[in-house]
Amino acid sequence: MTRLQGRSSWKNALTMGGGTFFIALAVGYGSQVFLGRITSIILSFTLLLLIILAGIAFDIVGVATAAASEAPLHARAAKKIPGARQALGLLRNAERVASFSTDVVGDVCSTLSGAVGAVIILRLAGQHGAEDLLVSTLMTAVISAVTVGGKALGKGFALHQANDIIFFVGRVLYGVEKLTGWRPFNHAPQKGRRP
Repeated sequence: MTRLQGRSSWKNALTMGGGTFFIALAVGYGSQVFLGRITSIILSFTLLLLIILAGIAFDIVGVATAAASEAPLHARAAKKIPGARQALGLLRNAERVASFSTDVVGDVCSTLSGAVGAVIILRLAGQHGAEDLLVSTLMTAVISAVTVGGKALGKGFALHQANDIIFFVGRVLYGVEKLTGWRPFNHAPQKGRRP
């Protein structure tokens, strides 16, 4: 039993690590190409803000997945409300969902926000010297403050509104499933994870 759990942990770690590599590669390349083609500082800051907000949003989903309970979703699934079965799928795979949301997407967004911030710094700083150091320090401080403050605020929201957040994500997955036919989780009936 312990050996099987060890193999599962290694497999999960390798899958997450490999997935993170390819997601970071694709998103990083896309954002660098995008930044290379735009000259507007406002658009650069908009991209930076979107990356930070994506990290915060996925962190909220990860925390909500760990905090939500199945009982209200079972009631909605019994009434065949769209998104309830998908939300139950999220909860039944809470460990994977939380790990993907907070570790994979969260870390990728943090790395990307630093890279995009560096590009903005190079554009803002006209010459090397003390001014560059000041701009660089301020940009790093602002990115860190917005990211950490946003995640702290998001965690409180996620803990208090966990079921509503998971149901909302379930509805989004329901829409994706209807459009593409892609199912991230099996929706087979299963006994509740927790009351």
